[in-house]
Amino acid sequence: MDWSQKIFKKHDREDFEDLAHTIFQYQIKHCSIYSDFVNALDKTNPSSIEEIPFLPISFFKSKNITSDECLNKTEMTFKSSGTQGVRSQHFVKDISIYESSFNNSFEFFVGKPDSFVILGLLPNYIEQGDSSLIYMVSNLMEKSGSKLSRFILGSTAEIPRLINEAKGEGRQVLLFGVSYSLLDLMELDIDLSSCIVIETGGMKGRRKELSKSEMHQLLKKELNISRLYSEYGMTELLSQGYCKEDLVFHTPSWMKVFFRDVSDPFALTTGTKSSGLNIIDLANVYSCSFIASDDLGIKCDDGFKIIGRIQNTDIRGCNLLIE
Repeated sequence: MDWSQKIFKKHDREDFEDLAHTIFQYQIKHCSIYSDFVNALDKTNPSSIEEIPFLPISFFKSKNITSDECLNKTEMTFKSSGTQGVRSQHFVKDISIYESSFNNSFEFFVGKPDSFVILGLLPNYIEQGDSSLIYMVSNLMEKSGSKLSRFILGSTAEIPRLINEAKGEGRQVLLFGVSYSLLDLMELDIDLSSCIVIETGGMKGRRKELSKSEMHQLLKKELNISRLYSEYGMTELLSQGYCKEDLVFHTPSWMKVFFRDVSDPFALTTGTKSSGLNIIDLANVYSCSFIASDDLGIKCDDGFKIIGRIQNTDIRGCNLLIE
């Protein structure tokens, strides 16, 4: 089946639900870990997408979450940053699905890559390797078509020079930066007023954790940023959400976020108060499209805000279901 044609069209609610059910049936047939999880819950015939079981994201640290038919046909293996010790792994059978996902999302939420000089300030991801974020940004850099597009690997002092040279090309600099590295730029008195900055990735244990609101206010003030966005993505997903100045994340039409009770992993909520985030990512067709993340958020109109992480994030009881 050509999944790409089905996944990346613009879905209305009915289209999305139909395809989610189709992928659910495919995954309980072909992904043995997810099948065991669903069978343990006796939820093999959900009547709505809200009733589909969401696999705890921590399973990606200890299990091979992939379709059985893909076990020996993996094109790429992405690994998480591993700030908690054990790195999650995502085995990707068809890298073109990931490329379609991030390219379509980037163009929709940000713009065409060839409009920008794209810089990456993502040192820890480069150091550890096997990063889905590095793969995405590298691909976008290539599509930018600019020789100025690059990862900042050494001195960040070259950023002002690259900004000036980008102006000479008639382009705007777009800087992807991990949160702690962007905060480090404050010590250099760099002016990013002419750039779009996309913050991602968190502190990685390098700095004190700040709320996204606090961090964005600080970065805007100290680096003179007028357009500060944020990207919501993770190793275990092949799709991303983006937020702009209002800090409300929005997702592409093949990705949908639900809200769950933090004390009951199987109960969905309206998201009006702090809730765990359950994510349907149709692009995860060859792994698992139904993921219970470790993030806390609240619903905002047709999007969501991230407000933190769930403490002691292994969802009690879930892992025991497939031991």
